[in-house]
Amino acid sequence: MESRRGPIKIALIAGLVFGVLFIAVTLLIVTGRIAPFDDAVIAAVQGMENDRLTSVMKFFTLLGSSLMAVILSVAAFLFLMIVLKHRRELLMFVVAVGGSEFWNVLLKNLVQRARPNMHRLIEISGYSFPSGHSMGAFSLYGAFAFLLWRHIPAFAGKIAMIVVGVALTLMIGISRIYLGVHYPSDVLGGYLASASWLMFSIALFEKHWRRA
Repeated sequence: MESRRGPIKIALIAGLVFGVLFIAVTLLIVTGRIAPFDDAVIAAVQGMENDRLTSVMKFFTLLGSSLMAVILSVAAFLFLMIVLKHRRELLMFVVAVGGSEFWNVLLKNLVQRARPNMHRLIEISGYSFPSGHSMGAFSLYGAFAFLLWRHIPAFAGKIAMIVVGVALTLMIGISRIYLGVHYPSDVLGGYLASASWLMFSIALFEKHWRRA
């Protein structure tokens, strides 16, 4: 039991830190002080616009869509249940990913930030903050990486999994800025909110659900 308290404490502290940072970003948005940051990043990202890059960004935004998240979640669900036969790990996955979706809907309706309307390449409705694509990608790939980490024997394989997960999560977030449907602070807030919830989910898993 003692050996498990360290990871639990680290996860809880990390969750609190990410939560405080999310609150800070939210306050900057509400007070309008985040605008210079948003404007600078939007100008840099959308300044790279060309037809080929637009196609690439649409592909990454598709990877972060609700439909793709459902498909990947079902695939991960079946893999954890049938292949690894880890039902407790499956419970953690559902809590992390499903909870992230719940928090996204709740936070969007609390803040009610309108989407940017300067230069959109695709059309989408709903509130802007925090980015649902960013939250979904972070929780999905983050939870899956955490649960698979101990099952990958080679260190190179572990690193490759992390690199791929981080790259996909970042590109999905950047694609939302490029396509003009989110402010950069929406994406940043989505990452922070999802990271906080993922850390608390990991702490819950380590404390109550992990097999002895």
